[in-house]
Amino acid sequence: MSDTSTDSLFADEESQPLYQPLAARLRPRTVAEFVGQAHLLSPGKSIFEAIDKQQPHSMILWGPPGVGKTTLARIIAAACDCHFEALSAVLSGVKDIRETIERAKYQQARSSKKTILFVDEVHRFNKSQQDAFLPHIEDGTVLFIGATTENPSFELNNALLSRARVYLLKSLTEADLLGVIEHALTDSERGLGALGLTLSDEQKTHLARAGDGDARRTLNYLEVLSDMAEAVDGQRVISDEHIDQVLAESYRRFDKGGDHFYDQISALHKAVRGSSPDGALYWLTRMLDGGCDPIYLARRLTRMASEDIGLADPRALQVCLDCWDTYTRLGSPEGDLALAQAAVYMASAPKSNALYQAFGSAQQLVTDTGSLEVPIHLRNAPTSLSKEMGHGAEYRYAHDEDNAFAAGENYLPEEIHQTEFYAPREAGLEMRIKEKMAEFRRLDAQATNKRYQP
Repeated sequence: MSDTSTDSLFADEESQPLYQPLAARLRPRTVAEFVGQAHLLSPGKSIFEAIDKQQPHSMILWGPPGVGKTTLARIIAAACDCHFEALSAVLSGVKDIRETIERAKYQQARSSKKTILFVDEVHRFNKSQQDAFLPHIEDGTVLFIGATTENPSFELNNALLSRARVYLLKSLTEADLLGVIEHALTDSERGLGALGLTLSDEQKTHLARAGDGDARRTLNYLEVLSDMAEAVDGQRVISDEHIDQVLAESYRRFDKGGDHFYDQISALHKAVRGSSPDGALYWLTRMLDGGCDPIYLARRLTRMASEDIGLADPRALQVCLDCWDTYTRLGSPEGDLALAQAAVYMASAPKSNALYQAFGSAQQLVTDTGSLEVPIHLRNAPTSLSKEMGHGAEYRYAHDEDNAFAAGENYLPEEIHQTEFYAPREAGLEMRIKEKMAEFRRLDAQATNKRYQP
């Protein structure tokens, strides 16, 4: 094939408009078109004022997927007449950073335009890669806008954070997503308006809820549905069956390693601790719905049984172990109900963190005091030599005493013999334990133990 024919072939290809997904075609171009984030983009709010006064600054946009982080960065660049450079931390390395900075310097030299450098998924850059931006932010070569779904405090260098303001973008509401759907269905230029698609209000609501706060996800659903629409009486109709089919394999947003994960397990734990069966059931269901490993949930529930209920209701621990075993035997969905039973049982049970605090105090004291000697009377005496050394001498066998309690006996190293770790609460079984311990301590106080006589 000749060079001429080759050039012609590529010319034909370039003359054809490239396909863009619906979400890309409908990307807002101005603040007025932007959906959501009123706490940042309303008159008087931070980013709105920066745009209005033509004074953009370096920032970190932190929020879940599909809320407009990339779009907002592009809007800021366009509205403030800035040159726009974009990098993805997933695909870029130090070489790409260097080339991008060189382009920014070239723009700075040939015009008065500022350069906005947008870095998507910035938390995926390592420390040295993040540090590479610092001198260029410092000297004004670029205004830095980073986008992240992870908590910047944990994932970004302090030096980078000190040079950029952090803004939290929120998930879009159901009303926001209904607006996005309506715009897509009626926009004939960039959306699906020319197709004449018909959706009922109930179908739109179903789709908005399935979008789970994510505009891109919602529009992707809608685009797939537009290809499945059937012609009925001159209109293209999307059936409920089509929607169910598209949404059948979808999960709600659930980041198994990020902030959403830890926020939700935190909410589950606090609902159990706060004696809210409804809250515990909701967050458990949310995590299962999002694809969380049920065995992980069983393990966390078992931890809660000891941390927040303890001896106020010792049965809670067994309930959790039974639920864990049940799920292992049955799997999902049958085993999910056992998890729900354990969560509701624990939320309804009496609460006490006395055991948790006692264990923590004991750990701290062991750390602080080191390897204290075992008192002679508590030592084992399996040989004649150990007996000659006094091991076990003067030990009092509790079962031979009244109430099987050796009043005045000491079971701690001499240096800490008066320490008390466990303080039962007025909750469940611990009320009875507290009464019993109070009586034993009264008997201890009355007893005369020669080891502690002056």
